[in-house]
Amino acid sequence: MYILVPKFLYTKKYVLYFIILILWVFIGLIIMLGIGDFFEKKTPTKQNIQLSDAIEIGISLIPFILSSSTIKLFQRWVKDSSRISELENQALNSELKALKNQINPHFLFNMLNNLNVLIKKDQEKASYITLKLSDFLRHHLYENSDTYVSLSSEIQFLEDFLNLEKIRRDDFTFNISCCNRLDTELKIPTNVFSVFVENAVKHSLDSDNPSKIDINFKTEKNILIFECINTKPEFPYKESDSSGIGLNNVKQRLELLYDDKFSLSIIDDDKIYILNLKLPL
Repeated sequence: MYILVPKFLYTKKYVLYFIILILWVFIGLIIMLGIGDFFEKKTPTKQNIQLSDAIEIGISLIPFILSSSTIKLFQRWVKDSSRISELENQALNSELKALKNQINPHFLFNMLNNLNVLIKKDQEKASYITLKLSDFLRHHLYENSDTYVSLSSEIQFLEDFLNLEKIRRDDFTFNISCCNRLDTELKIPTNVFSVFVENAVKHSLDSDNPSKIDINFKTEKNILIFECINTKPEFPYKESDSSGIGLNNVKQRLELLYDDKFSLSIIDDDKIYILNLKLPL
């Protein structure tokens, strides 16, 4: 119940499970016969456990083995059903919240105002911003409806989003780097990294000094590592009551999708904010 079932039945290694189970019972019977021989030598009047008795005991163990395995599998099924139900409810409840939090209205208003000015001054730049803004909205309207998207699509969205922010803000730079061994076509949950990057953009805003965001993707031993580093202003603005809703939502999603198999760490000091997220592949 506590060793073979979790390690082999849960991971669908059925043949290995039955082989080890039979060996386990066989070793147990050998030990029983050895104990029987020992007591026969110590107490000759004690009746020895014969091979036929050991086989009979082994057969009688079958119902107990089946019942215990069934109980453990049933417990796992109940737990998985509860997690699936919770995930579905969370998805429904967070869908409306996501519509409110994924796209910052002030970001769109500022971009539209910038477009209005650039159309008269620099039509080529205005056209570029329009195309990037179109890609940005297309990602939110269509690709975010899927449960999983490719990593390449998510990286492209982050690049478009940060390029728009770079046009909108003075003295803002960013860098996105990927390890050469990284498979950019692997599937990841939708809109996980973008929430962290949007948070980095918001908290790096500095009207007096240059600001920067560095994003790194790499893999180590079947683990995807996402790192987001942003500078912080000398005088941070006061956060509203609704601040942090997006981060709390994505943390809950990660807990439901990966249970305790993901890792999220944050280093927050006076000048820099570092977020490190590890997801199993």
